[in-house]
Amino acid sequence: MKERPIIMPAESPERRAERIKRIAAFLTRLPADKAWELIPRPFKRKKTDRQNNAMWGVAYKTLSDFTGHSEPELHEIMLKLYFGEVEYEAFGVRQTKPRRTTTTNEQGERDDLSREKMADFFSFIQMKAAEIGCFIDDPNPMLRTRAA
Repeated sequence: MKERPIIMPAESPERRAERIKRIAAFLTRLPADKAWELIPRPFKRKKTDRQNNAMWGVAYKTLSDFTGHSEPELHEIMLKLYFGEVEYEAFGVRQTKPRRTTTTNEQGERDDLSREKMADFFSFIQMKAAEIGCFIDDPNPMLRTRAA
């Protein structure tokens, strides 16, 4: 059976009760001779490829041309500024790394930023660039007039 998520949207109690009945019916049809894993967790719309491309192809490219730093260097700097940093030691040398990234949480587990958080991060990059006189265009002129 192909893996497929079941999304429970915010809805009225009546609609929620009906949805739960349909889910229960679906679960009772699963083969009983196999173990099944159910993982309830809050739903979030993950960042999009377009947002990721805008960060690397627009923001970091513009900032790299302006500063001379590479895109990966700028990404690490922005992550540290936005999320904070943690110290660690490797081979007796103290290092710092971002507290989290756009794809991993503080524990190093896969956890993509939501679309909203990614839009906030992009705005932060624009703000930091503006502080040094570098203007980064919105990749989409409608970005500020509708949900990202």
